[in-house]
Amino acid sequence: MKKLTLILLLLWTTGGFTQSFMPLYKQVATWTIGGDGFWDYLTLSSNGDRLFVAHLNKIEVLDTSNGKVVGEIPANGAHGMALVPGRNLGFSTNGRAGTVTVFDLDTLKPRTEIKAGENPDAIIYDPHSKDVIVMNGRSKDLMAIDPATLKVVATVPLGGKLEFAATDEGHVYVNVQDLGEIAAVNTKTWKQDQRWKLNGCEEPSGLALDPKREVLFSVCGNKVMVVISTKDGKQLAKLPTGAGTDAAKFDPALKRAFASNGEGTLTVVQESQNGRYEVLGDVATARGARTMAVDPKTHKIYLATAELGPPEAGQTRPSIKPGTFMVLVYAPAR
Repeated sequence: MKKLTLILLLLWTTGGFTQSFMPLYKQVATWTIGGDGFWDYLTLSSNGDRLFVAHLNKIEVLDTSNGKVVGEIPANGAHGMALVPGRNLGFSTNGRAGTVTVFDLDTLKPRTEIKAGENPDAIIYDPHSKDVIVMNGRSKDLMAIDPATLKVVATVPLGGKLEFAATDEGHVYVNVQDLGEIAAVNTKTWKQDQRWKLNGCEEPSGLALDPKREVLFSVCGNKVMVVISTKDGKQLAKLPTGAGTDAAKFDPALKRAFASNGEGTLTVVQESQNGRYEVLGDVATARGARTMAVDPKTHKIYLATAELGPPEAGQTRPSIKPGTFMVLVYAPAR
């Protein structure tokens, strides 16, 4: 008994006890939105007061102070959103229609439609080039839209199914899912100038960037996160995640990267003082919570999911219990 007491005391005083048993993040809210059908990307407004959630045939806009729906934007196969506060405009991709909807950020009313390629999916705003970047999955090209003129200013063929992207000064980096690669597109010439193979990565989807350290975090369908340098494409780490990963995000203040896993976990990766990357741990979330948004100011993490059941006849995806679509909110516990 004395020996056990001494071990526990040492764990407690050295921090080992706390490190082992205190969770990394805790759930602080559940917002039930309701409705039917699957969901895709989540995008947070620049000041963190609104959360835009792609949900089947609409974009639902939530007040992050209470989780209430404050508006909707119609969509035909909703995928992603890009917000341009300087123009007071939002852009959302319609996968089925092959278009991008432009909407007013105040009223949330659509203004116009822009023709995209086949199956426009991920979409981001590049504050460096000041263009909106669209990843057309089926036509395998990247498209740049000038939010000032609402015109397509460039289309870049990349030869594979495109997933999420990230930008720095001078480049757009995009996951090429079916080839297991990252393509780097120069935003001055709108030409690809680098192509990096993601060794040990199958079907990369989510992508996040640490611009200060100049590294990308790419999450893969075979339960790994690959960390690579944007300087030369050198692979810096390959780390385990959960199954069913879709999104990757980075919190610059905490120096943490995240992989949201459809199995019902959130993998947290930390940069150490010596510049190495390691998995801090996996946070239990909920089955289906595969897409997310991270608030860099409050460090809260938002994940979308619903109550899932077995696939219906002839389907491979799980069924969704009607009216259970929800957003889960997590905050750092330490």
